[in-house]
Amino acid sequence: MSTKAERTAAFIIETVAPVFNKHGYIGTSMSDLTEATGLTKGALYGNFENKEALALSAFEYNSKILLKALDEVLESPGTTLEKLGRLMDFYKKYDIFTLSMGGCPILNVGMDAQHNNKLLAAASKEAIKDIEGKIALVLENGINKGEIKLPVTPLQFAKQLFTMIQGAIAMASIMKDRKYLLNTIAYLELLVKKELV
Repeated sequence: MSTKAERTAAFIIETVAPVFNKHGYIGTSMSDLTEATGLTKGALYGNFENKEALALSAFEYNSKILLKALDEVLESPGTTLEKLGRLMDFYKKYDIFTLSMGGCPILNVGMDAQHNNKLLAAASKEAIKDIEGKIALVLENGINKGEIKLPVTPLQFAKQLFTMIQGAIAMASIMKDRKYLLNTIAYLELLVKKELV
């Protein structure tokens, strides 16, 4: 059973995660955080060393939700093509999935932190590598089972696939038009069938 301090820290992280994700590290003020949580600045700093530690915990919280959802998609039973199909289905609704997070944590934090927070930038790069690795593992297993063939290494294909997905997420976010995401995913579905079978 968790202690009151652990429950308070968990409440703070859950509450501020979408605030940081939406407004960025620099764009999020302590008053934004106290307003969102209903707690005083002292209560926040009583649970976290500083704003950077809180921002990092918030990103880790959002990325764990994302990685868990991707694990459910990629580790469920089925062929490699079925798993990749479920991955595409997941990303077709990705904007809806990340709505409560304040948008895509990989994109938002990754771009925001590049020039102002080395720890957050590093955490976002690790999350990207983790996702690319998960996709590459599915591809590698598919090759080993004789289900698919690849024109490049599994990791290289996974990186290209994820790059196109993230680019579509960025364009859909910037243009406020989910067709950028849906059309790219439709193209990737065709590409997967053409290149892997």
